[in-house]
Amino acid sequence: MATVNTKGYESLLNPGTASSTTTKEAAKTGSSDTLGKDDFLKLLLTELQHQDPTSPMDSDKILTQTSQLATLESATKTNTALENLSTQLKESVSSNATNLIGKMGSLGYNAITLSNSKSTYEVYFPTEIKDGTLTIKDANKNVIKTVDLGDVAAGKSGVLSFDWDGSDNDGNLVKDGYYSVTADYVDKTGASKTTQFGVYPVESIRYDNGSSYVKLGSNYYPISDVVEYYQP
Repeated sequence: MATVNTKGYESLLNPGTASSTTTKEAAKTGSSDTLGKDDFLKLLLTELQHQDPTSPMDSDKILTQTSQLATLESATKTNTALENLSTQLKESVSSNATNLIGKMGSLGYNAITLSNSKSTYEVYFPTEIKDGTLTIKDANKNVIKTVDLGDVAAGKSGVLSFDWDGSDNDGNLVKDGYYSVTADYVDKTGASKTTQFGVYPVESIRYDNGSSYVKLGSNYYPISDVVEYYQP
């Protein structure tokens, strides 16, 4: 519920009984600094009830406080409307997200992370592998490591997991960092194919605390992390 800071209205309170009474009213609702619109109305009514009959509150002050109360009420309704709209938008996004299942999703990059000379990553192969090469390159596009797919993945397809020990083709350890992963292969029909890390079919959608997550490979990513969806 919208709140208003009462520090700016201290000068509007009459001394003596009125001040003491309004303090008690504030104490009933919790903090004396932050009040809701109902408490603010009680303050105004209390001031009117305990004003000095010989020196009534200035009508301008009453109009000012009444106007502020109306503004607070309007702000409360606006906040409620915005919260309802936000909920509807989230429900709409969640509903539309299920339409992504079966499409291809791209993270927009093909770089894996090598940390402590270890990296486990996944690459999606849409068709069955007969032969081919998986290539790891550094940021300067220098070939660091090649993997013979005919030896390690012949007859396989789908999302395949690979482990890299951080060594290059000569057996030397390379520095930790980011490295790109691509694969060129021939499938069982003899067709040439190209694939890379970071592109996978959308397998499912998960909702958690109002947020949507997309399953790519064996991992879930926030839907905002996926930069492109397309038909396979």
